[in-house]
Amino acid sequence: MSFSLPTINDNPDGGWGPSSSNFPDQFKFKDIPYAPYSKSDKLGRFADWNETTTDTRQAAVGMVSTQNTRTGPGGRRREGAQTFGSGTASAFAYFHVEDESSFSLVDNKTAPPRRGGTFIRGRGTARGGASNYNARGGAQRGGRGGFGGRAGNAQRGGRRGWRDWDKNARTRESSVVISPQWSMLEEIEFHRLAKLRLEVDEPENIDSYGRLLAYDKTFDRITTKTEKPLQQLDRIKYNTTTSDDPVIQQLVSKNTATIYTTDVILSVLMCAPRSVYPWDIVIVREGNNLFFDKRDGGPFDTVTVNENAADPPQDPPPPNPNNPNEKIPDAPSINSATSLSLEATYVNQNFAFQSVVETSPPPAVDFLNPNPFYGPDETEPLASCGYRYRVFDLSVQEDEDVKICVRTEVDAYLPGSGNPREGQGLVTVRALNEFDPRAAGAGGAPDWRTKLDSQRGAVVATEMKNNSCKLAKWAVQSILAGADLMKIGYVSRSNPRDAARHVILSTASMRPTDFAAQLNVSLNNGWGIVRTVADLCMKMPEGKYVLVKDPNKPLIRLYAIPASSFSGEDEDGEGFEDDEA
Repeated sequence: MSFSLPTINDNPDGGWGPSSSNFPDQFKFKDIPYAPYSKSDKLGRFADWNETTTDTRQAAVGMVSTQNTRTGPGGRRREGAQTFGSGTASAFAYFHVEDESSFSLVDNKTAPPRRGGTFIRGRGTARGGASNYNARGGAQRGGRGGFGGRAGNAQRGGRRGWRDWDKNARTRESSVVISPQWSMLEEIEFHRLAKLRLEVDEPENIDSYGRLLAYDKTFDRITTKTEKPLQQLDRIKYNTTTSDDPVIQQLVSKNTATIYTTDVILSVLMCAPRSVYPWDIVIVREGNNLFFDKRDGGPFDTVTVNENAADPPQDPPPPNPNNPNEKIPDAPSINSATSLSLEATYVNQNFAFQSVVETSPPPAVDFLNPNPFYGPDETEPLASCGYRYRVFDLSVQEDEDVKICVRTEVDAYLPGSGNPREGQGLVTVRALNEFDPRAAGAGGAPDWRTKLDSQRGAVVATEMKNNSCKLAKWAVQSILAGADLMKIGYVSRSNPRDAARHVILSTASMRPTDFAAQLNVSLNNGWGIVRTVADLCMKMPEGKYVLVKDPNKPLIRLYAIPASSFSGEDEDGEGFEDDEA
């Protein structure tokens, strides 16, 4: 028995493997091309005769096939066993000279899904789960079952994103009409704003104005069983913009700070990454001073409702000018975004007016100076309100001097908690309002009358989710003012179909810093945003600018505008829109 070594043909090209120029004649694989493969290819079946693709040429030319891609729970895709070599171009495929993509021997179209489905009684796989859409309570918590059950699949626990393509596009109008004469200077996305940080020390109290009444502690004992009607009271409360404040004009003459604003305007800027609805801030640079102003009738004068909800309240679309036969409703719906915003503003003001003691005892407390906006010609009584002018140091380096003067507001004081003139026992009063838990835009809120006393945590969590921006602004305003407590009232309609009569169901007390921590509000991030916007404006020449929140995208834009914008007659001609939705 002998063994003869076969002839070894070296590659004259110097590469690996045999050369095609010196194949032996008896080499039986000579005319078979080489099929490339990758070590990452999963070894599965050598051939899959049951392969189904939407295009028969897909597997032939080696395109990535999806026949082995399986859908797991929640719609996530996971790969199954792949055919060997399916990820590479196949050299063994057969091609027609004139192939038609429409030609197929086998109908590979999937059968259309059955509409309706079989009605199955039972609780489904989980409470509010969406894996068994036909089960009673499966597609919607507490629903009637079936694909088209009552309240639809948009309720809690339904199929999220189902038929989103069929919904009208939620496009909002800008809070101010962008004139073609304006030039855009900067565009900043919210994710960039969220990364800013600036630590600020305790502020310096410059002066205080106004008169405070004592908070009525009986409102803390209100429950859903002892509800109290919300009264309509005529009181005067001023919300003057920065440039029209006589006290700020005096502080400017003394060079008290570099930037001047109010707590309402500043809180919107500090909580900008949470905002969804459009807003705008007018910025005026005079010399080395910056003034952050608001427009009269703009979004700062009203309170939003369910701004951060997954499906916020909507305004009806404007009438189509090309359709003269379109029926225009006589009155807007009480659950539209604009109507709810006006209702929430009305509820907030009247709750703050009603929750204070107007007759002694306890007595009212006068700050060092009287209300700077209340003139001698006013006949209506003044609301309980105290203004505290405070200066925050935004300097980053020791050799720079960047300070901001903020006019902050407090609504009442708590008797027995110290001297309010020294900033002790100050209270801010706000109110959350419930309109109709079953209406569109309610954001899945539970019924307050049945859940507020027994499951207050669920109510608070829902409000924190649906009104994240509004609650964050309230917390920031209270911290800026140096208030010790926040009083938040829960006010609901007496009848869900009547937006004029309300009742107070409960009142919650919380410390502003603790409340901000629950909302995950970062004051350092807010101060970083303020300093960044101020630095952008200080780099520009003197003039007027406007910072606009894009109505449909999470970003803000800085525009340079003519000096005559937003003043007097020009403002009426601009056609501004206070569109809160």
